[in-house]
Amino acid sequence: MARKPSSTPNRSFKVADQIQRDLAELIARELKDPRVGMVTLQGVEVTPDYAHAKVHFSVLNGDPAQTAEGLNQAAGFLRNGLFKRLHIHTVPTLHFVYDRTPERASDMNALIAKAVASKAKDD
Repeated sequence: MARKPSSTPNRSFKVADQIQRDLAELIARELKDPRVGMVTLQGVEVTPDYAHAKVHFSVLNGDPAQTAEGLNQAAGFLRNGLFKRLHIHTVPTLHFVYDRTPERASDMNALIAKAVASKAKDD
C-alpha cells in the first residue's frame, strides 16, 4: 500500500528550522552549564516520526567534547523548554553532535592562502 504524500512536504524542514532557532535562544539565555560556551548551531536533522533530532553544533572557544557532554546532559532540560515553545504533538529527543565543518573550512582557507602566497613568491 502506497503512503499518502504529506500535505505539507516541507514540514519537517520547518520544524527542524524552528527547533534550531528556539534551541539557540534557550542555550544562550537559559543554559547555565560552564562547559557550554559560545555555541553555534549548524543544523538540525529530525527523524520522519519526530522522535529524535540530531543537533549539529560548533564552538567558538572551549573543548568540543566537554561542550557536547554538557549539551547532551542538558538535553532533557532543553527539550522541556522546546515543549513550551513549539506547537507540535511530539517534541523530539535531542542528540548533540560536534560539527567540524567550520574548523575544516578555516584550515582549508589557511592552505589556500599559503598556496597563493607561495605562488606569488615564485612569480
